[in-house]
Amino acid sequence: MSFVEVSNLCIVYDGMTAVNDLSFQLERGKIYGFIGPNGAGKTSTIKALAGVLEPAQGKISLNGFNLETAREKALACVGYMPDFSPVYENLKVWEYLDIFAAAYGIKAEDRPSCVEKWLIKSDLGTKRDALIKGLSRGMQQRLVLAKTLEVYPLILLLDEPASGLDPLARKQMRDLLKEARANGATILISSHILSELSEFVDSIIILEKGRLVMAGTMDELRRQTGGTQKLIIRFAKEAEGLAALEGLLLEEGLGKDRVRQEGTRYVIYFQNAEEAASQFLKKILAANVGLLECSLASDDIEDIFLKVGAKEVA
Repeated sequence: MSFVEVSNLCIVYDGMTAVNDLSFQLERGKIYGFIGPNGAGKTSTIKALAGVLEPAQGKISLNGFNLETAREKALACVGYMPDFSPVYENLKVWEYLDIFAAAYGIKAEDRPSCVEKWLIKSDLGTKRDALIKGLSRGMQQRLVLAKTLEVYPLILLLDEPASGLDPLARKQMRDLLKEARANGATILISSHILSELSEFVDSIIILEKGRLVMAGTMDELRRQTGGTQKLIIRFAKEAEGLAALEGLLLEEGLGKDRVRQEGTRYVIYFQNAEEAASQFLKKILAANVGLLECSLASDDIEDIFLKVGAKEVA
């Protein structure tokens, strides 16, 4: 049995279907990226898993307990962080952590060390006695994440936790989530920062219009979508390099639709053909146009997301 099971989930708002017959499973000790366009049903699904939203139909099982028939037991191991988390602005940072530690059942004599630990882990030690209303959006996000992790829940439901975080704080967040995974947590995380998800998630779930489009590991998704190889190049002299590139595309019988410009870089796509990409690179080098950069990469999450066409909202 999977650690988290969602079967035939349907969520309706005022006659409009936000989630439509959605089913998926999450295994113990893995991180799952939950992606889709705005309005695809990600937040609604996470709220239903957290017990915040009652679905119109479907079954949710958490740690072997049915959320409908054994609600208290099912939610006992869940940590939930919504996109815009409510905070008590007139509390001090340490008070906020202390109150939730008490709510989680941590003993009074253990709470001070727990609070100090999470102040350090969230890099909020210098803000210990600051009022929450004086924190930036990113600091508040870190505080809420720390509160959510205080008792190391076995199931973590995170809706856009990186929103408002600077690059350093996002790295700290990733490290905390990796630590939680190492401790056996199952993590479902929605994010629009797709490039970063590929660095630490084990699997991806893609939604569109409230339905499951595709799910699997990165390698599985690459195989399902054609396994594109990307040759990324940047020229010392762009005009000369572009002319040589266009000439080589013509010579190889490849259309200009195979090329995408990203700033000063050019990305050439090859379908299931790492050897073809390597040979193409050799010919570019032989053209002696002066390459400042060249690399070969497989599809990332953003490429797969765009390829499957997940753009429509529910």
